[in-house]
Amino acid sequence: MRYLCLIYNPADIDGTLTPKESDDLVKAHFSFDEELSRDGIMIHSDALEMPEKATVLRVRNNMLQATDGPYVETKEHLAGFYVIEARDDQAAKEIAARIPSARVGAVELRPVRILTLPE
Repeated sequence: MRYLCLIYNPADIDGTLTPKESDDLVKAHFSFDEELSRDGIMIHSDALEMPEKATVLRVRNNMLQATDGPYVETKEHLAGFYVIEARDDQAAKEIAARIPSARVGAVELRPVRILTLPE
């Protein structure tokens, strides 16, 4: 099964890590990525830019609405993601728990829903 691991960082953590702590976290992610790739688990991963760089798009009544970030007061922001392949929910939880950013933030694990075209 395919899973999406969403990495959330506390809004107040950005800028609070020392340069060494940030470097160590990035190195831990690169090492974790290599391990998952070697084991055939990782499909894709990326870090995301800060919320200020994002745009939310909505189409209502055929009219496009675009809102640039930041959006709302929040205690966490989406900082990155992994798409992994795991044999079941338990295996996915064990993999997601090892994501280095889980030590400073949170990881939300969601099974990917495979859609099919209706007949």
